[in-house]
Amino acid sequence: MENITLDIEKPQYNTQRKSLTISEYGRHIQKMIDQIVAIKDPEVRMHKSHGIIQVMGNLNPHLRDIKQFHHKLWHHLIIMSDFQLKPPFPNLEPRETLNSEMQKLPYPTKTHKYRYYGNNVKRMIEIAKTWDDSELKDFLVYSIANHMKKNYLIWNRDSVEDHVILEHLKELSQGELSLDQKYSQLSSTEILLKARGKDQRSKQTQITKRRKKKIKFKRHS
Repeated sequence: MENITLDIEKPQYNTQRKSLTISEYGRHIQKMIDQIVAIKDPEVRMHKSHGIIQVMGNLNPHLRDIKQFHHKLWHHLIIMSDFQLKPPFPNLEPRETLNSEMQKLPYPTKTHKYRYYGNNVKRMIEIAKTWDDSELKDFLVYSIANHMKKNYLIWNRDSVEDHVILEHLKELSQGELSLDQKYSQLSSTEILLKARGKDQRSKQTQITKRRKKKIKFKRHS
C-alpha cells in the first residue's frame, strides 16, 4: 500500500511573524496588501487597492464620520505597504509625516492642595481674577463656588458647610475672590446631589445606547 504524506503547515506564532504596521486592521489585511505590492501591473494593483480600501472601511465604520474618510484609509494603506503603493489622488503628505511616531500628549502634572476640585476649577479661578468687578463677575464667582461644592460632595462626603467652600475659594484665589452678599448662600446640598444623580443617569443612558448600537451593527454586518 502506497504511503501518503500530508504536508501540514506548522503553526505560526505572532512573536515569530513580522510585526504589523497598523495592528487595528489585522494580519489578513496586511497579507492582502503584501500580495498587491507583489503585482507588477499598475492597473491591477490600483483595482485591487480600491477593493482593499472598501474592506478597510467596513472594518472601521466609525471613520466615516471623519472628514476626508477615504483619504484617511488610503494613508493607512500606503503606510502598511511601506509606501510601495500609490494613492489615486495627488498632494500626499511626505513619508516622514505619515510614518512619524505620534507625539505623546503631556499628562497634566499640575496639582494643588485640594485635588478633588480639579484643575479646571483652578483655571476658572485664575480667569475670574482677571475680570473687572461687575455683576457678571459676581455671578461667575458664585458659579465657581457651586461647582466646587458639587465636586467636594462627589469626592468627600454627603454634606459640607458653605463657609468651608468659601474658605477654600479664598485660599485658591490668594484672597482675591469672594462672594457678593446677594450670592452668600450656595445651592443646597440636596439640589447638587440631585443634579449629580441626573448626570450619572445621563452618562449611563449614553453608554447603554452605544452598546445597543454596536450590537445592532454586528447583527447587520
